[in-house]
Amino acid sequence: MATSVTAVQPNADGLAPLGFDTRPEPSALDLPLNTLPWSAPFAWLKAGWRDFTRAPAIGLFYGLCFVLMGWALVGTFQRAPEYTLALSAGFLLLGPFLCLGLYHASRELEQGRQPSLLRSLTAWRISSAQLAIFAAVLLVLEMLWGRAAMIVFAISFEGVPDFNGPLSSFLTEEFITFGVVYTAVGAIFAGLIFAISVVSMPMILDRSVDAVSAGLLSMRLVATQPGVMWLWAALIGLLSLVAMLPGFAGLLLVAPVLGHASWHAYRAALAQGPNSPP
Repeated sequence: MATSVTAVQPNADGLAPLGFDTRPEPSALDLPLNTLPWSAPFAWLKAGWRDFTRAPAIGLFYGLCFVLMGWALVGTFQRAPEYTLALSAGFLLLGPFLCLGLYHASRELEQGRQPSLLRSLTAWRISSAQLAIFAAVLLVLEMLWGRAAMIVFAISFEGVPDFNGPLSSFLTEEFITFGVVYTAVGAIFAGLIFAISVVSMPMILDRSVDAVSAGLLSMRLVATQPGVMWLWAALIGLLSLVAMLPGFAGLLLVAPVLGHASWHAYRAALAQGPNSPP
């Protein structure tokens, strides 16, 4: 654990030599959290749009990555629909790591520097070990989610159903039951992933804290201020859904704005003390 090193002056008897204070610094789990107003998520979106307009080339690059991910999902659905659910879970987990470059760009803009695409692509080097641990945690969740999706698919249908039929064919009891169960299972995993990662990755990038502490602090934020944070989750989900409707083209703008906004969510949530990063 990191320790603070502070000069200690002699005591009243003049006997204590100049030394060091080795009291441990507060753990990342003990960092104070700000009380967030209900309007905070909308302020984060506004700040995210501002960052996007200040570094549009970087934002469009990452937005294009999300669009390509969407098309890859459609291609998988057309050729092997039984793997689509598992792959969609993987893409949802890959999103936070793509946004790492956007967090880095927002951080540089906040510090008065002009961000570059190359530095954003190599942002993982700042805390590569802790990000690798966090990636491993998300990978385990992705595997569990993917396996759960495959099980739901397998018990819902006998063989591979025909997804090219008319709309009325999707209103059968079989499809409706599948949709309800998969939505419930997906909501559990999505909620858990959101709670773990909502501010943890920006925090690891910004403060180089350990992955476990960052994830637990992120969960503490969601647990102590559930209303505002689930409003933020709902906005992310709604905007992402709308952006996917026109051939995923909307993700070109929505994805980078949400990435930048997530950085501002982290900065707003954690109280900025005198030893906080600038």
